[in-house]
Amino acid sequence: MRRARMKQVRTWVLIADGRRAQVYRTYGRASRLEAVPGMELETVLPPSREIMADRPGRTFESQGATRHAMERPTDPHRDAKRQFARRIAAVIEERLNAGHFDKLVVVAPAVTMGDLREELSDRVKARIAGELVADLTKIPVQELPSHLERVLQP
Repeated sequence: MRRARMKQVRTWVLIADGRRAQVYRTYGRASRLEAVPGMELETVLPPSREIMADRPGRTFESQGATRHAMERPTDPHRDAKRQFARRIAAVIEERLNAGHFDKLVVVAPAVTMGDLREELSDRVKARIAGELVADLTKIPVQELPSHLERVLQP
């Protein structure tokens, strides 16, 4: 009698912040993490002085000669980080459509996690097996499993 083989669940672990993202794969709790080729993403965040003018613009009072500084409507760094989250979400969606993973674990600091939650599609969200609010982007790969024990449940 032939023994039925269970399909190994392919879990991807997305570790991201506002500047970089790396995806690792694992096949279970005891399995080691392997970097997924082509899934290391980065963005360039230039210094504020290169993005914005030196001083905010000025406006005049409708009556009289009083002038006021105008507040910037948005923060260019936040906009760049949101755009990066959108890019990450698009790449993850593309790889899900190609059948590259079964489950997804998302690890990111709070602000980036919020941006990713806004940008990830419902199809991708349905594959999320766990989330961890933490910045692990600078942690060496061999140390990651100890940080991910809680979210890498079988």
